[in-house]
Amino acid sequence: MGMKNLKTLEDTYASRQTMDAVVGSSQMKAVMLEKTPVRYFFKSMMSGFLLSIVAVFMLAMKTQHTGLNEGTINFIGAVSFSLALVLIVLTQSELLTSNFMYMTAGAYYKSVPIGKIIWLFIFCFIGNIAGGFVLFGLMKFTHVMTPEMIKALTGIVEKKTTLGTWEGILVKGLFANFFINIGIYVSMQFKDGLSKTFFVACGVVVFVFMGYEHVVYNANLFSGMMFYNIGALAWLDVLKNIVFAFIGNYIGGGIFIGLLFAFFNGKRNRYIEEQK
Repeated sequence: MGMKNLKTLEDTYASRQTMDAVVGSSQMKAVMLEKTPVRYFFKSMMSGFLLSIVAVFMLAMKTQHTGLNEGTINFIGAVSFSLALVLIVLTQSELLTSNFMYMTAGAYYKSVPIGKIIWLFIFCFIGNIAGGFVLFGLMKFTHVMTPEMIKALTGIVEKKTTLGTWEGILVKGLFANFFINIGIYVSMQFKDGLSKTFFVACGVVVFVFMGYEHVVYNANLFSGMMFYNIGALAWLDVLKNIVFAFIGNYIGGGIFIGLLFAFFNGKRNRYIEEQK
């Protein structure tokens, strides 16, 4: 006689507590945007500011280790840049690409209306870009950006614009936000800061080292170019990158993580039924 199976459907929801936190965050973000839009905008700006100032740090690290082989330099840059998302997550700043996961899960469970989600994406993206623009505007008053760093910035932007195809940008955008959001999702299963830091950083290291496309990071690099080498910007290619990186990031973070993990952890009406 075989062992009796006492497991229920609820037992199959392996990361239900994490999804509870994701859905709760989606509602909190919607309330903050509706009730205090200025505060939400500044939290979005903080993400762009943090991302951009660490991007400058990454450029400095890469250009000051030119004697090493290319793989080692890229790894140093990737580890350096991982600090950006760690700071964004731990300060609870608002980043568009992580919101793709939160808000898509919220849409699946009907916790936030679609109209509010679209507005939040637009508002957050504008704030993220504004934060980067402010950072590079302030940086222009310093001598932090050396000629070598400006040359490296120009090379990175050229690869992402004139040398990038739309399908390549889209797929690399998918990969970038898949790794970022899987890192955030796993980090939410831990309470201590060190564990959260490790898993958030892991996703970023992969995406930066592999040269994947992150729409907010890219947009803020373009902001930097506006201050340091605007003549090298090919604007139609910049638009191409932003559009297809945005779509790819949404698929990678919103569909592959937000929607799938919401599906893995319960029926669509679960939270509505629990409120009755």
